[in-house]
Amino acid sequence: MTMRVRTAAAGKSVTVHGEGAIDFQDGESNMTVRAGDQRIEQRVADQVLYQKLPAGQTKRVPGNKPWISIDLKKVASQGGSGTDQGLGDPAESAAFAKGITDKDVKKVGTTTIDGANTSQYRVTVDVTKLPNGASLQRQVGSTVPMDLWVDDDGRIRRQQVDMTVKGSAGKGGSTTGAASEQAKVRMLIEYGDFGTDVEADKPPASQTADMTDRLLKQNQQQS
Repeated sequence: MTMRVRTAAAGKSVTVHGEGAIDFQDGESNMTVRAGDQRIEQRVADQVLYQKLPAGQTKRVPGNKPWISIDLKKVASQGGSGTDQGLGDPAESAAFAKGITDKDVKKVGTTTIDGANTSQYRVTVDVTKLPNGASLQRQVGSTVPMDLWVDDDGRIRRQQVDMTVKGSAGKGGSTTGAASEQAKVRMLIEYGDFGTDVEADKPPASQTADMTDRLLKQNQQQS
């Protein structure tokens, strides 16, 4: 799979690229994520997100360790989302397709993707049906539009989601200043080479710093 996430706010935009492989059965994945000249190696294994940060960023990590980890299950249990950090968990991003409703489904065209004939559909995603839907709903609303390109075997070859994401409220519910700004986000995911074996090995524990609690504390301060 490949991912491209473009975020535009306050007259500026940032595009993050990711490519790798995902096992939809157990959610394990490995990806390389790039933003500008920054490159991050990322893995998800046993519902834990691991990221190998660029050398210049490890000074902010306890013990100056090259890898950080985030327990996605623990974050989700407290209403958070792993995708708050870069691309985060690609399985969570791909899960937008699970919230498709039968309302306003419209075929808008056909095209060829990676040699496969596909039909393009414009659909509505019910955010409340997604993993961590309650948290996401506060940011993007109850529904978002999505385009899907489906091949003759019923497999999704491409999906594109467009969202307007609200800024995080400050303490006491304040949304003043930069926190109140909205961001336009376009997420494009493409799939291919179905049936590929996916291996996502955990990095050595001695080289990994658990950042789960720090992330949860940060989310609590912003809520």
